[in-house]
Amino acid sequence: MIIFGYTTELMFFSLNRWIFFFFFLSVHSTLNIYWKKNEFGVTDIPVLSQVLCGLNGGIQMRPFLPPRPKSVIQMNNSSFAISTLDMGISDEEWERLQKALDWPGPDQQITQLDLSTSPVHSTFSIVELKKSYKVGDNISVIITARDHNKNLKTYGGDFFKAKLFNSKLKVVYGEVVDHRNGTYSVVLLLPWEGQAQVFVRLEHSSEVVQILKKYRESSFPRSHYNGHFEGPGSKNTQVSEVVECNLKWGAKGSLRKGKCCCEYKDIKTGTEWQCERPKKLSCDKLVGHSMGGFESPLNHVENHLFSKCRSGLTTPVPAGFYFKDVWKSFVCNTQQLNFSQMGNCLKNKIVYLLGDSTTRQWFEYLEKNVPGLKRMDLHTPRTGGPLMAVEMKNNIIIHWRPHGVPLRFSKLLITNLHYINDDIDEIAGDSHAVVVFTFAAHRVFHPLTFYVHEVAKIRQSVVALLSRAPQTTVIIKSGNTAGRKNIFQSDWYMMQLNTVMREMFRDVNGVIYLDVWQMTSCHYLSENIHPGPVIVANEVKTFLSYVCPA
Repeated sequence: MIIFGYTTELMFFSLNRWIFFFFFLSVHSTLNIYWKKNEFGVTDIPVLSQVLCGLNGGIQMRPFLPPRPKSVIQMNNSSFAISTLDMGISDEEWERLQKALDWPGPDQQITQLDLSTSPVHSTFSIVELKKSYKVGDNISVIITARDHNKNLKTYGGDFFKAKLFNSKLKVVYGEVVDHRNGTYSVVLLLPWEGQAQVFVRLEHSSEVVQILKKYRESSFPRSHYNGHFEGPGSKNTQVSEVVECNLKWGAKGSLRKGKCCCEYKDIKTGTEWQCERPKKLSCDKLVGHSMGGFESPLNHVENHLFSKCRSGLTTPVPAGFYFKDVWKSFVCNTQQLNFSQMGNCLKNKIVYLLGDSTTRQWFEYLEKNVPGLKRMDLHTPRTGGPLMAVEMKNNIIIHWRPHGVPLRFSKLLITNLHYINDDIDEIAGDSHAVVVFTFAAHRVFHPLTFYVHEVAKIRQSVVALLSRAPQTTVIIKSGNTAGRKNIFQSDWYMMQLNTVMREMFRDVNGVIYLDVWQMTSCHYLSENIHPGPVIVANEVKTFLSYVCPA
């Protein structure tokens, strides 16, 4: 049976500044339902949310109208104009991307926080509760957002996450649908028998999303990088200098005023990079790249929204669920290969893992668990790469390489940083070749238009690879959740980049999209930019199920 009872059994605890509220479901073979409602007839449980308080003034609201796409994108900075030609796509594709990314919200800058989403007065409830359910049925949840004055929100745009889970063993993701009027719906699958808990979290209020959008579309450099210059100085001495570097995108680029500049342009992609001019060395002495610092663009009011808060409350959705820490995919017949079977699957394969440290986690998992697979000493940083592992008996070769700048890693040689499209252009391909790339985590700091430009280049290279070698396996690993809520690396940014990647590749035949967003967002482990070992193991086994289908 399924038992809902949360008025008398409401539990909460604090974890990582979140307050979790649960109601319990017990699903047994008889599948009868017992339900307890509160005195108002709904599940009056506070939605997990941010507390927004402390500003003066007011906000004027008009009916929401989706923005009309433009072939020239004028950002907040008047000198920052990007055309579809700059991005390498057509006007029609940009219009399609704009529609896919459309996100509602207030149409004016907020100045009074008591009109923003309240963690106390927002609620969620079960819709049309039935007397009996079967395993495989759905539960529909309605979330109602209210402001601090207890008034219903009249516009959407809140960024919610939802999942259904059982202790630490079974989890299924739920997609939140925004009805653009202050209400949201979630459909949660009941895929197992036994107890379960519903979890709903407000990652960002619509007012905070408004701020995220504002600074994503500006030329303000939220992330800075270091360029390492080395060369001979006077009297045969060796000189080293570290200066600030950043992406050049738009008319002026992203370096702070007065620090320009040495400029570098990648011939194939057209991507331009800028570094502050060294005091003693020439521009051609750039040898290394590393992460730099962050710079917050938030004013006092906006900073208050981010820092003064507490917390409470296409791939099919769901794409699968966790059962005893094993991902049960609805998309792929995921095989639970043992270590020996992994080696057999990869026999005579060359695997190219391209992107960031989350694909490096895949490399490290395979290195540790595939029998006989050994890392070669390429005299490169152990975590910075490039990396290669081989297994001679079964002729297995696995490469991992980070993508090009911008990249928030420790110091790396510039010569070892290649753009993903350049690497793909160097792959001959065929049935023995497996190409995996992920491209999102290091791009959340930069304009969406630059991301579109780079994805367009990658797509061009993938299309060319599949044209010359159609038997090549090409897998896009989506960006994963990180549990970040700040202006620098919000999961809302990551979700938007995932949407761009899916949309831009949806008409490319022969490409597999492996959605790890759901796998990382609905597990019991805390969300982390580097998922825990159990999640990585499930990601790799899902990946291998595409390489060696049952």
